[in-house]
Amino acid sequence: MTDQTLTDTTGNADTMGYWQKVARDGPRMGFWFVLPTLLLLLFIVVFPLLMQLYLSFTWWTPLEGIPWYQAWEVFNWGENYWFMITDPRFWGALWRTVLIMIVAVPAQFFLGMALAYLFIDKFPGRKIFYSIMLTPMMIVPAVVGLMFFLLFQGTGPVNDHLGLPAEFSWLTDVNRAMISVIIADIWQWTPLMFLILLAGMLGVPSDQLLAAKLLGGSNWQNFVKIILPRMKTVIIIALVLRAVECFKIFDLVFIMTKGGPGVQTETISVFLYKQTFGDLEWAYVATIGLSILIALSILAVKGLSYMAKK
Repeated sequence: MTDQTLTDTTGNADTMGYWQKVARDGPRMGFWFVLPTLLLLLFIVVFPLLMQLYLSFTWWTPLEGIPWYQAWEVFNWGENYWFMITDPRFWGALWRTVLIMIVAVPAQFFLGMALAYLFIDKFPGRKIFYSIMLTPMMIVPAVVGLMFFLLFQGTGPVNDHLGLPAEFSWLTDVNRAMISVIIADIWQWTPLMFLILLAGMLGVPSDQLLAAKLLGGSNWQNFVKIILPRMKTVIIIALVLRAVECFKIFDLVFIMTKGGPGVQTETISVFLYKQTFGDLEWAYVATIGLSILIALSILAVKGLSYMAKK
């Protein structure tokens, strides 16, 4: 008994010493484990951001004849920001992007909410319909753009089924081109909204819904008084996510209209693309990109802070 007691005591002491050593060396060990990730973030996030900030205060372009790190030779004291504020083409591209956001996102939200409500209850073939519903968002945006480019041709299926003549133009008309782009965006990203909202609805306790039905509550009353109040956080996440994503729309617009006719469907992403690879105004593009990043970050923080209060 004595030997066993001494062995147990020694074993416990060794174990305690081991964990004390881990507790003492743990932070240092953790730092070395995290260091590769920190270096990766430094080179893919911090360095490009600082480079973008640096270039935004210069007139530098690839045609300048000097490397980018010597852009201080054409320092302009922030004149790019003033030019951006007074640039009508920039504001036009920004307005068209916001227009897509304020039309497409609410449409995606209401369609996604209605479809999610239909999928709460189990019904025959639910898994098959569920897979079909998610298909559009799995398609590459460039492919979706090509699909709708073909659909909205004068001799395409849309005009054919609506009984419109081949001369009726969608993608080359000043007013209808933007409608075509918005329809395509709604078609592709409504499934994402549906998926997020359905996950939120399935998180509502089923016993509360059952109790409300037993008490005589209608489906509409249950939806408004039980489901919606418990989905506020999910709704904010979905709306903020899609609002930010609208500023990244590029493939769809570029394949369908290339920003035309003229600049009538030129979103901020298409505008930046043309400025970067067409006009080679890299410093100006850095200015716009940084400004958009700050604006969207503020939007996201505001949305998330509102969510935290709920």
